[in-house]
Amino acid sequence: MTRSSDKPFIQIQSVSKHFGQFCALDSVSLDIELGQKLVICGPSGSGKSTLIRCINRLEIHEKGKIFIDGKIVDGSPAGQDVLRNNVGMVFQQFNLFPHLTILENLMLGPVRARQLPESEARDLAMQYLERVRIPEQLDKYPAQLSGGQQQRVAIARALCMMPKIMLFDEPTSALDPEMIAEVLDVIEELADSGMTMICVTHEMGFARQVADMMLFMDHGKIVETGPPKTFFTAPKSDRCKLFLSQILRH
Repeated sequence: MTRSSDKPFIQIQSVSKHFGQFCALDSVSLDIELGQKLVICGPSGSGKSTLIRCINRLEIHEKGKIFIDGKIVDGSPAGQDVLRNNVGMVFQQFNLFPHLTILENLMLGPVRARQLPESEARDLAMQYLERVRIPEQLDKYPAQLSGGQQQRVAIARALCMMPKIMLFDEPTSALDPEMIAEVLDVIEELADSGMTMICVTHEMGFARQVADMMLFMDHGKIVETGPPKTFFTAPKSDRCKLFLSQILRH
């Protein structure tokens, strides 16, 4: 995979973000390498989703800098190109266009943003529908699919933009319990294939399986990081110990 920089693929440098008086991110710094699988956990309001939304510039941070592949992520055309060429994102809600078929939802980005010919975009869409195991749904509309199937379509749609890194913002939180496993299985297969990913989730069993690095946030700060083995068995901070004791009890 071609790199234009020998620095960490994503560099987050002293990034801060406020919503009014509320400090969502408090001078957060983090490096993420290509191939890394980072799972972010923490209580509600700790800054997890805000952090990955700042990476994708869905939220605009007030202080600090974010670099992707050595290029600064800002509002310039070059900054937008960096995002479009490198980062895919899957949200809590599926955000599919209800008036388009599944195939049309997947083809839209490659045709509009990457100027791919429709025939190539269709082939790409079918490739990723196969990958998320729902190729038979191509002519249906989102409302005709289950929540789990819609989220798998959303994953396939992000992959159609051929990103180097995938961001997942609590991808199973809007799903019924029986649909969670089918989505996590797809994400796990992506991780096994070498896809770089940052995933915000409370699914700790999944995190143990997939992550090579865990990150715990609270009050807009990174409190603790570590590989899953030590993170789950020997957390260092009292705040992380308390969080894990509560979440692993359920």
